[in-house]
Amino acid sequence: MFENDKITIREQMELREEEYLSKYAMRSRDSAGRERKEEECDIRPVFQRDRDRILHCKAFRRLKQKTQVFLLPKGDHYRTRLTHTLEVSQNARTIAKALRLNEDLVEAIALGHDLGHTPFGHAGEYALNQVCPLGFRHNDQSVRVVERLEKQGEGLNLTWEVRDGIRNHKFSCTPHTLEGEIVRLSDKIAYINHDIDDAVRGNILKEEDIPAEYREILGTSTRIRLDTMIHDVIIHSMDKPQICMSPEVMEATLGLRKFMYQNVYMNASAKGEEEKAIHMVTRLYEYYIRHLELLPEQFLDMMEREGTGREQIVCDYIAGMTDTYAIKKFEEYFIPESWKI
Repeated sequence: MFENDKITIREQMELREEEYLSKYAMRSRDSAGRERKEEECDIRPVFQRDRDRILHCKAFRRLKQKTQVFLLPKGDHYRTRLTHTLEVSQNARTIAKALRLNEDLVEAIALGHDLGHTPFGHAGEYALNQVCPLGFRHNDQSVRVVERLEKQGEGLNLTWEVRDGIRNHKFSCTPHTLEGEIVRLSDKIAYINHDIDDAVRGNILKEEDIPAEYREILGTSTRIRLDTMIHDVIIHSMDKPQICMSPEVMEATLGLRKFMYQNVYMNASAKGEEEKAIHMVTRLYEYYIRHLELLPEQFLDMMEREGTGREQIVCDYIAGMTDTYAIKKFEEYFIPESWKI
């Protein structure tokens, strides 16, 4: 507490939210709360506390060795799942601050939105979705990470609003807060632009290859396009109960996204190694299903304690692997010792 005050620092911050935030913002004191009740922190409002929990969890640290688009690229400047997450967070915070929405909530959702992503990016997600009878979606797995897998099965006990934003960050989903909507759109803004940057670096694309109609509206460089998109979101969402772009910029953004799918995400040079990654993840899944005894004790305990099925547990374990760890386990199980370099 402050020396001459009767209320905590957290409560003072919550009062400042009432004075400063937009009427459309999610206020910390109005949160629907956590699955398990906890004593409030005397310093941090609930969403700031969630942000800190995500930032310090093991799943967040593993993102630095997980593929964004390019599988184990030769170079230090390509994005990883971690740098993608940080770029989403930065874009989202910029928009939230300008719109006077809850920046702590936005940051917590952004930092947690990809915690459940597999090794090898969407190739790993595709493999698990194909081989597991339960299916697999990385947004749902991200929620499972924070609810059940972190802290040796205790989970992070995050607020409902953060978990809702994480679950609904995909373009086909609808978050229940404007802060979640910001992250949902910021995710697309980030990956479209940084994937262009990485594709140019990898000699898969030239800036001049981008259709003139999109360059004319959005700009002729990654920096300019980011500036255009973020400004457009802020201008057209100001003092409104929704997060949106202008029709012109949204159409160009979706067109650019489609162009990237056709020319980068499905490009043989960029994705030529994906079949190998899919094969590795598929074989690992099939191997662990037959050899559950090889799983770490935490996962076996969850099966016994909670009755979680073997398919879910094996997906939990593989989805948590980094690229390098998945390769290591594949070599251990499937490559003869005499063949290893």
